[in-house]
This record gives sequence, C-alpha cells and structure tokens, in this order.
Amino acid sequence: GGVASSVMDAPAGGGGTGNGGGPAKRFSAPARGGPAKGGRNAWEQKRRDGPKKALKARVSFGSDDGDMRRGGGKRRGKKGSGGPRPVQVKPKLSEVTIPEVITVGDLAELLETHAAAVIKDLMKMGILASVSQSIQGDQAAAVAEAMGLSVTRGTDIDVEARALEQDEDTDEQLKPRPPVVTVMGHVDHGKTSLLDALRKSRVAAGEAGGITQHLGSYQIDLDAGGKITFLDTPGHAAFSAMRSRGANLTDIVVLVVAADDGVKQQTVEAIKAAKAAECPIIVAINKIDKEGADPEKVGVELLDHDVILERFGGEVLTAEVSALKGTGLEDLEDKIQLMAELLNLRANPNRMAEGVAVEARMERGLGPVATTIVQRGTLRVGDIIVAGSEWGRVRKLLINGVEVDEAPPGAPVDCLGLQGVPKAGDDLRVAATEQLARQIAEVRQQRDREERAAMLFAAQAEEKRGELFGERVRDDKKETIDVVIKADVQGSAEALRAAIEELKETDSFGYSAHCRVLRADAGALTLEDIQLASVSGALVVAFNVNPTAATMAEAQKLGIEVLESKIVYDALDEVTRRLADLVAPPASNWLGTVTGRAEVLQTFKIGKGIGMVAGCKVLEGEMKRGSNLRVMRGKQVMHEGSINQLRYLKEEVEVVEEGSECGISFETFDGVKQGDVIECYIGGGSSREDDDESAPDGED
Repeated sequence: GGVASSVMDAPAGGGGTGNGGGPAKRFSAPARGGPAKGGRNAWEQKRRDGPKKALKARVSFGSDDGDMRRGGGKRRGKKGSGGPRPVQVKPKLSEVTIPEVITVGDLAELLETHAAAVIKDLMKMGILASVSQSIQGDQAAAVAEAMGLSVTRGTDIDVEARALEQDEDTDEQLKPRPPVVTVMGHVDHGKTSLLDALRKSRVAAGEAGGITQHLGSYQIDLDAGGKITFLDTPGHAAFSAMRSRGANLTDIVVLVVAADDGVKQQTVEAIKAAKAAECPIIVAINKIDKEGADPEKVGVELLDHDVILERFGGEVLTAEVSALKGTGLEDLEDKIQLMAELLNLRANPNRMAEGVAVEARMERGLGPVATTIVQRGTLRVGDIIVAGSEWGRVRKLLINGVEVDEAPPGAPVDCLGLQGVPKAGDDLRVAATEQLARQIAEVRQQRDREERAAMLFAAQAEEKRGELFGERVRDDKKETIDVVIKADVQGSAEALRAAIEELKETDSFGYSAHCRVLRADAGALTLEDIQLASVSGALVVAFNVNPTAATMAEAQKLGIEVLESKIVYDALDEVTRRLADLVAPPASNWLGTVTGRAEVLQTFKIGKGIGMVAGCKVLEGEMKRGSNLRVMRGKQVMHEGSINQLRYLKEEVEVVEEGSECGISFETFDGVKQGDVIECYIGGGSSREDDDESAPDGED
C-alpha cells in the first residue's frame, strides 16, 4: 500500500509519458541519508555541474546585454531599454592650438601624452626642462609637430580684445577731428627745431647732445581755426622702431630734409616707414636760409625713392621752410590742412575712448605716465582704463602740459593713474567695470611673466646643455655679454634693446661676440635689476636714469658694472668697446691675409742658432714657411713677426695643414708659452715699416 504502490499500480494512460500506452517509467525516491544505491556517482556529478551551468547561463546572458552585470543580472540602464548601448570612443587627436608660452606639464596634457615623453622630445632638441618650467610656443609647436599633429598658434589676446570691443560707429555719429602728423627725417635735419618754430618753444635746446631721443607729442592751435597734433620722432638710427611706431599711428607724414644736406640714410628709412603705413607724405625742405641750400637737388634725390614732388609733375606736396628764421611755416600748415580735408578725418567723440600709448615713462611725483593719442571716443578723468598689461583709473589728464578734464579724438594726452608703466605702442581702452579691467590686466601680466621666465629659462638651458653635452654642442667661437637696460621712457628702452642686440664684433678667424638683453624697461634702476644682472654678471645700462646710492652700493658689492649715459650713441659706443675686448684685435695691415691658426702644445729651447721652438697643432687652415705671424695670448697680442723655420717631424717643410702637428721657430721672439695661439698671414709686407709707409699722412 501507500504512495509507492499506488504510483506503481497507476494505469498507463495517466502518466503522460508520450510513448503510447506503455507503462509509466518507475523511479525510487532517494533515502534520507543520500542517493539511492547505484546512483551516487550521478548525483555527485549533478551536484558539481549544476552551479557551473547556471553561472554559464548568467554570463552568456550578460554578454548579450551590455547593461547586465557579470553575476547579478541587474540592469544599469533604464528599464526596458532594448539592446546594448553604443560604446563612446574618444576621437584621435589630430590638431592642437599652442599658446605663446606653456609649461611642459600643460603641454603634455594638451597633447594627451606623458610629461616624460615631452621632456624626452625637448632633450632631443637640446632643451632641458622640468614639468613645471615654461617653454616658448615655437618649441612646444616643434614637439607637437614631431608627434604628427597639425599645429596652430593661438593666444588669449584676441579674447581680451573682444571683451573691450564696442559697436561700430554709424556715419551720423562721426565728427571731424584734428589730423595726427608725424615729423620724420634724418638726424640733425631740424625736425624738432621746426616743431619749436610752430609751437614757439625751444624743445631741441633741452635735448641731450642736441638730438631728439624721445617720441614727443604736441598739439597746436591754428590762427585760422582748427588744431594739428604733431608727433616728433628721433632721427638717430637706433630709434627705427620708434619711427615705425609713429608712422603707424599717423594720418600724414611730414618728411623734413635739409636743403644743404639732401637725402640721407634715415630719410630713406622714413620714406619706407611712411609707405609701409600707407600714409601721404608732405616734404618740408628745411634750412633754405643756409649757404649751399639747394631745394632742387633735394627734389631730384627724392625721385630715386619714388617721391615725386609737385614741381616735377607728381602729387607730393612740398613746402620750403626755415625753422631758424620762421619762414614758410604758414605754407606748411596750409598744406597739412589741405591734406587733412582730402582725407576726411572723422571720429565718434561720444563713446568710451580708444587710443594708443605712443610713449610711457615713470616720473617722480607723478608715477606712471602714458602719452596717448586718442583715436576714438573721449577720454575723461575717472575713466577705468587698460593699457597693455596695466590698468588703473584716470586721475589726471595733461595736453601740452595743461591739465584738462577730457581729451577728444586726435588729442595727444599725458594720462596719469595707471598701476604701472605700459609698453610703448600698447593699446589703451576704457573698460566698463573695474573688475573687467583688473581681470584683463592680471591675465596679461601672467602671460608677460611666463614669457620672461621662458626667455630666461631658454638662456639658462643653452648654458646647461653645453655643460651636459660638452664641446659637441657648445660653440666656442661665440662670446656673449648679457645686458640689463633701464631708461627714462619705454620707447628709449626698446630702441636701445634693438640697437644693442644688433651689435656684433668678429675677428679674422670668425670668433664673434654679441649681446643678449635680459631686460629692457622704463623707470628707476632698482635692486631687483642689480640682482638679475648678478645672475650672469650682466652689464647694466642706465639711460637717462640716475641710480640711487643704495642701488650703486649693491652693484659694487655684487661686482656689477653700471654704465650711465644720456646720449644714445655714447651708450652704444661703450657697449661696442666691451664687445671688441672679447675678440682678438684686428691684425696690422702689413701682416696680410690670415691663412691658418695653430695652438702651442709645448715649447723647446734649441741652441743659439734656432732659439725657442713652439710645438704646435694646426687648428684651422694651414701654416706656411716664411709667412708673417701673430702670437696671441688670450685676446692680447704678444708678438708680430715672421716664421723662421717650419718643421714636420724632423724635416723642414713648406706647408703644414689643418690637424697636423709641427714645430715653429721665430726670428726675434722667445716669449712664446704653452697655450698661446699662432696666426699665420700671407700677402703682406716684410716688416712693420711697410705698414707705416702705406698709412696716409697724419695716421699711425
């Protein structure tokens, strides 16, 4: 009886096994203690395989649906989202924008690579930099290009400029404004004297050396009504950048040419600057009262530079004037007014002011002063302004030294109130709020600091590279003088920087010396300037600046030389003299043309007939028997004479070429020492008397 018997006795049709009417399949329930006899192995296999099959099913199900977890089967996505979600793949970097200055770490992040890879690429370029150091934009661009990326150069200046932009003026808003006239020409042709005659003042008398060394701005009132704004540019060659800046700001260029001197170098340069700025030219032929004045000759010489005066059938207006006698001035003013009417010069005075700082300086008792030409709008006391990387609130305005409340378009105004001295040529804008002005100035100051740090780092990296890699990359033929410049105005500082960086001295063997300017700013000479100079033993040039006793004491303590000068060509001459000291002095004319250079490795004393013999290695060129020679100890000339004997090994020879060793004896010199350099010359005379005879009378 019981359940087992009832199941076993059940009819065939009730089981539903699907095999016709056959008997139902029997089974026995396992005992409580374990599986039935004979089924233990099957039971163990099922127990082992069961979890694996379930896990396999869950894994396969999760792999079909990207939103399922490996073991749980719980969805991460939205309920009911059908199918797998697409995988987001970041596009491969192909193009980057490199700023003017960037740190190595920021560059690595921008290029989506490791900082170590960037440092490695920089080392291949010979630049040693750490992750936190700043490098120049062109260096960063080279790294990016080496990685196969397309590079564009960018800056945040455009973003800052857009923050200060205003709407364009309509024709109804524009009103006539005074013309801005730049007076240009060769040095000592009477530009400032002409302006003095127009202004009835004596500015030229107060200039050091009698030459203009600053960019001056003035405004005159005409007897017939109206105003003219004048910019007076220096004529000295060192101030070419200042002349170009004046030409770019001006409406009309008055080219002053002395009637007794004609067209000179700076006259030609002024013509090129005016044409580059697309400014009309009016020629003022000055000094017509002097003996030898020839205005016709001036007109003919100007033809060579495509400046055709009216008298020769051209369109260039001309006026013959005498600044000393005051003649022809009204004619010049009339022609400036005529040209201004043809140009139809207009601006909107009823908007926030925009202008350009043509000059900037630090004045004792006044602070930073920016001489500005207002181009659009009206600048008023109390306006919040941004000039380059400096900002402030206008607290005083001066036109021709007279305090005013506002400066309309076309006015040259001295603006006081900036936090620091801007750079000459910086745009000056009125900002809507103090917060905006401060933010823009801070961004620009940070960029300036990074640029200075990058420049200083580049200079230091070059020296470290030479120390690390030795003679393989170091150029022993170049000497460098580091210079720190402080001037009374920013324009003079920039002019000196450009002129000093162009100075170079080279000797007969290509050894050269040049200058590297570490800093060129306007203002008083400070202890910070002296400390910067002490890093590399730089020369400090104080131009029209009087150093304090404390500053000079610090310079003397650190062994820094301070060169004070008030005339630009005196300063350049002093720097040139120091460069000349770093290269060998020029050889005497009687020596001839240099052919070779040898270093003395050892000296020998051989009897009375031969005397001192120098064992040498030819470094450059070749040494020839019977040639003239010069013995150098450092940069000092020890002897000039001729070669007595030239030996290779034990044989006397005619020529010893580069890379070979030889023995050289002298006719009348026994003072040669190890380390001296012997220079060989041919084609000259046989003695110093030949040089004396060839010199003109009165010369040594």
